[in-house]
Amino acid sequence: MGREVHEEPVAARGSRKWLQVLVNRCPELLEDQILCQLNSLASEIDWLSPLKSDDYAEYYDQAFVDKLGICLNRIPLRSFWPRSGPRWDGLGATDGGQYILVEAKAHVRELRSAMSAKRDSSVNRILYSFSETKKYLHVDARADWTRPFYQYANRLAHLYLLHVLNEVDAYLVNVYFLKDQDMRELGTIVPQTIKEWETAILAEEIALDIPPRHRLSSRILNTFIDVAEIERKAVDC
Repeated sequence: MGREVHEEPVAARGSRKWLQVLVNRCPELLEDQILCQLNSLASEIDWLSPLKSDDYAEYYDQAFVDKLGICLNRIPLRSFWPRSGPRWDGLGATDGGQYILVEAKAHVRELRSAMSAKRDSSVNRILYSFSETKKYLHVDARADWTRPFYQYANRLAHLYLLHVLNEVDAYLVNVYFLKDQDMRELGTIVPQTIKEWETAILAEEIALDIPPRHRLSSRILNTFIDVAEIERKAVDC
């Protein structure tokens, strides 16, 4: 449990495809942006997923904690979040002791999601963890984090669990891909510029009532990568 391999491990399109290529064939494109934002705290990143040698598996629940090699001794994951939690698009660890949680997006529609939990015990646990995270970030308790941007909300909550409650040196890295022509041909809104992504991100944060600067801001790293650059680099690898 906690390790997911898709029916077709090699993704054909979208953010999963580009992250697989990025991590396995030209990781420096992503690492340069991350390490720059870490301000010399680290010089290398060891990617733990999604790796070709591991069937491009994605990790969730206790398996993602174990994959990172960390211990949540103060507040364990099971007491904070119900089973079948976030599937992390990527995981990594730096030589400086930082832990990287990756969320990747190739089009604006990927930002939208709603809570799917149905059991009362699961819903109540999520809502309680959301309320604690909101309080820490000075977000209005009435802000609805269950839709339409539930995914980002639960990533923030997990960052709060790791960094605040357990003092893990963790970072949430959002990877936003630019100019994904494959997805554009399917009729989705595909940002062509960083500004377009920033506009969509701002709308997401406003909907969640997240202030422009908050107590986890320095732990959230936004990266923007043109898929054409990935294609050029991958050919050379």
